Parts: sequence; structure tokens; C-alpha cells
Amino acid sequence: MGVVGLFVDMAALTLGLKGLHLGLYSGRVFSYFIAATTTWALNRRFTFSRADQAPALLQWAKFLGANAFGGVVNYGVYAAIVTYTALGAAWPVLGVAAGSVAGLALNFTVSKFWVFKK
Repeated sequence: MGVVGLFVDMAALTLGLKGLHLGLYSGRVFSYFIAATTTWALNRRFTFSRADQAPALLQWAKFLGANAFGGVVNYGVYAAIVTYTALGAAWPVLGVAAGSVAGLALNFTVSKFWVFKK
């Protein structure tokens, strides 16, 4: 689900930057929430479908909260790349990819053992 989330994140960032005229930083907040919601829905349906299915809104909020630390790491890596490298500023999706890798393991572990526990 992480790869799908990455591509959704990149597409949402591009939409935010070019279609909604958001900045590099607010566009990233927008894309993170779109991607996080997508990965939650896919995890709920496929990866953790046998886990106890809490009410959707409650589980979504729990997922976002549980992944907040990974989200901060993700955003921090992205912000550093777009701020301090010319390549990252020109191609912010590279920062999205690097940030996603940085937060991936942490977010999966928290989701597996807390959000979607059996």
C-alpha cells in the first residue's frame, strides 16, 4: 500500500502546486493528508482486513494520530530537500519520495500493532 500512497502523494502534491496554486509547504500538507487517507482506506480494506474493524471515522483519526510521528519525519525530510537543494526545489516529488521512505517503517509498525491490531 505504501507504493500506492507514494504515487497518490506525488499526484496530490502536483495538483496542489499546479492546480490549486499552493506553496511547496502547504501543498505538502495537502498531499500528505490525501495520501494518508488513501493508505488508511487501502490498509483497512486489504492489508489489515482481518483486524477488528472499528468505526471508520474513529479508525481514520487513530491512523492519522498513530502516524503523526512518521508524518513529521516525512515532512521534515521533504522540507529539508526542497529548501536546501536546487534539485528538490525544482522537483519536489523527489522530496516526497525521500520523506515517504523515512517514515515508512515507523508508520507500518504503529499501524500493525495499534491501529489495526487483532
